[in-house]
This record gives sequence, structure tokens and C-alpha cells, in this order.
Amino acid sequence: MATQVYTTAAGLQLTGDAHGDPDDPPVLFLHGGGQTRHAWGGAARTLARQGMYAITLDLRGHGESDWSPEGNYAVDDFAADLTEVASTFSRPPAVVGASLGGMTGLITAGSISPERVSALVLVDFTPRVETEGVNRILDFMQGNPDGFANVEEAGEAVARYIPNRPKPKNLDGLRKNLRLRSDGHYHWHWDPKLFSRARNDVERVRNAERLLDAARNLTVPTLLVRGGSSDVVSESGAQEFLDAVPHAQYVDVAGAGHMVAGDRNDQFSTAVVNFLKNQWLKAND
Repeated sequence: MATQVYTTAAGLQLTGDAHGDPDDPPVLFLHGGGQTRHAWGGAARTLARQGMYAITLDLRGHGESDWSPEGNYAVDDFAADLTEVASTFSRPPAVVGASLGGMTGLITAGSISPERVSALVLVDFTPRVETEGVNRILDFMQGNPDGFANVEEAGEAVARYIPNRPKPKNLDGLRKNLRLRSDGHYHWHWDPKLFSRARNDVERVRNAERLLDAARNLTVPTLLVRGGSSDVVSESGAQEFLDAVPHAQYVDVAGAGHMVAGDRNDQFSTAVVNFLKNQWLKAND
């Protein structure tokens, strides 16, 4: 694994991890809101072993990537970053995007820069999402504004947010999502400007039809992976997307919630590998 830093035209530095041989076909992973590139570690290593060059990226405002001084976190800002990062590869990458990363991939591949994306995997994201599920995420993101006294407190907050997932005994992975600030408390890694519920409500409604139009414009190999227990993407939302993209394939991962890769990484990785090998690599041979 090698750490990569990409500098955007706006001057933001975006941090990524690269797995595999740079001469192999590139696959770019974009995490969901509030996550980091580390959410994809297992899947990226699996793809690298299967002959792909897998890059996991911290989106602007997340992880070790820069925050936008102006608070520019609209879908077009993320899509501009994706376009610039994708242009650094020798060929257009396949994009695997979860939630916010999925929205970024969809609007890029279906509207803004379709020439920069050669395949698209949407992970629990469709143009229409469920308000209750999204609000549950926002409640978590906006909770604990004063931070945590220690990592264990943060772990308890995560356990309450994801009660179906076993609480890890080792919290080293959680530390990657926290920053110790000058107030002596641990805070989540993301820019608080990212998660305004009022702003999210407006953008979600405004973007729905735009994203559906982008879906109709997709020409690249496309896969939708839904968490079988997701409260963000419903079966009707998935079907609307599949109706808009007749060539898309669909996998429903039983027992997984919105964070599919974290809940059922083996099943998720298998689905993505099979799709990329059979629908993407073969088409580009």
C-alpha cells in the first residue's frame, strides 16, 4: 500500500491509499459521508489481489483530506474533485461509491464528466433515498459537538448508532476516525459544515430529479449494491433506479445495513469483483 496525495484546482489536498500495481486497471473507491478511505481497506486489498489497482480516497472535508475553507460541499464540488483525481490515471477508472461517494460517482458518470468514469458501482445509494434513514445518519453526525473525553466514549456512541454490529475489542480502527483537538477532547474527523440537516433536506429534494436524469444517461457498466436491511435505500428506490438504467445489475446483500462493506465485507467484495471482472474488464479487453 502507498499513500497518494492529489491536489485539486481549488488547492485542496486529498489523501488516498493505493493498493496493487499502478499498471493494472484502476478502481477508485469513494466513501460515504462521515466515513474515511479506511472503510474500504478489505475490499481494496481483495481487488488488488485480483489484478486491479485500487485507490481509496478521503473526500474533501473527511479523514486526512483538506477541509474547504469556504464550506464548499455541494455535489458539484465533490464531482469536480473526482474528475480531477480520475484524470491522473492512465485510463478512466471504475468508481465504487457509497452514499455520498455514490452520489458523486453518479453525477460525474451520468452528467458532469462521463468520459472520466469507465464503470460505476453504487453502494446503497439511489437518486431517491429515505428521509428517516438519512436523518438518523445526520443525528449521529451532529451529535456530541463537544467531542469525547476518550476513544472509549466514541466507541459507545458508535455502538448505539450501529447496534447490530459487534462492538470491536480493539479500538485502533476507531482512532483513525478521531482527532484530538486543543480542547483535550476527541472529535470526529469531518468538517462540521458538512452536515447541516436544513441544507441536506434542500439538496436531497433538489438533487433527486437531477440524479435520476444522470442515471438515465449512464452508458458505462453499472452495478447497484443495496444493503438488505438498509433504512436509506428502499426496494422501491432501487427499482426506480433499475428502471432508469436497464443495463444495470443489482445485488441485495442480506443482513447488511447502509454501510454494506462494513457489515458484510466478504459478500460485498465478491459481488464487486465478479461485476468488475465480467462486466468491466471483459468489455475493455
